[in-house]
Amino acid sequence: MIQTAFKPFSTKLDTTLTKKKITVLQINLGKRCNLACSHCHVEASPKRTEELTPEICEQLIELIQKFPQIETIDLTGGAPEMNYGFKQLVEAARAKNKEVIVRSNLTIYLLPGYEYIPQYCAENKVRIIASLPCYLEDNVDKMRGNGVYNKSILALQWLNVLGYAKNPSLVLDLVYNPPIPSGDKFILPPNQKKLEKDYKSYLREYFNIEFNQLFTITNLPIGRTKIFLENYKIYQPYLEFLESNFNRETVGNLMCRNELSVDYLGNVYDCDFNQMENISAQTKKGEKITVAKLLEANSLDIIEQVQTANYCYGCTAGCGSSCGGALV
Repeated sequence: MIQTAFKPFSTKLDTTLTKKKITVLQINLGKRCNLACSHCHVEASPKRTEELTPEICEQLIELIQKFPQIETIDLTGGAPEMNYGFKQLVEAARAKNKEVIVRSNLTIYLLPGYEYIPQYCAENKVRIIASLPCYLEDNVDKMRGNGVYNKSILALQWLNVLGYAKNPSLVLDLVYNPPIPSGDKFILPPNQKKLEKDYKSYLREYFNIEFNQLFTITNLPIGRTKIFLENYKIYQPYLEFLESNFNRETVGNLMCRNELSVDYLGNVYDCDFNQMENISAQTKKGEKITVAKLLEANSLDIIEQVQTANYCYGCTAGCGSSCGGALV
């Protein structure tokens, strides 16, 4: 399809995108990571030092303890396991019997000083959502660095030994990302269920690895992906491709509607992508929101309208995309 007139996302919907009751708190613990993946929208790396402070960590723990409506604490980064507050937030959330998700790059388990993490996660019944953007070695190493695939395989086998994907209380999910295009042949993630079967068949046959679900996530044109697209002069064509595949049925399930995304400074956003683009969540009066402001208001539900941008087409194209995979 040839796109003739790009329509900004803010004008695509019939009405404003509104918040639902907040049930998910996603916390970015910082930008420190042992990898520097080519598709990372956070632009994390071993050189980054930004991380959660003890003060903001205490505010987040108070938030977790204060609001029973929070069902899930979703920890991300960088490598969340490397940044301050990881254990404190896991234990505070589990003490309140909330689901805890850790978004892991898997290779962190093999670094000196972090070998305790798989056992620690198992003991605390942490759900692990791990990045494995393909089940083939070459594709993974191109996106994430040489040797990452083999390290990831070792980590997955380790998790299986601990009972992950075998014990119902130890959930292990994987994440697929399509390759970043260097030309104008753009693709959306394939059918999630079909690809999950392919992943399971391959990983079981060659490595005796089991996992629960596969989540397919579209590469949004922000962070390193945006830089890559701009370098190849295909940023605008990629946006147009996403718009041409807009699917209205995804809108009701968008993750930004029932979650709050918090950065390491305590600022609040509608989603992780808005966080990376510094588009703050706002009150009805247009005031920026922080964790301290939520505590002061004694409410998580002080946002009426979700802030949007053109990259929101990435979440609404095709079958949709979210931190939990396809939306329809």
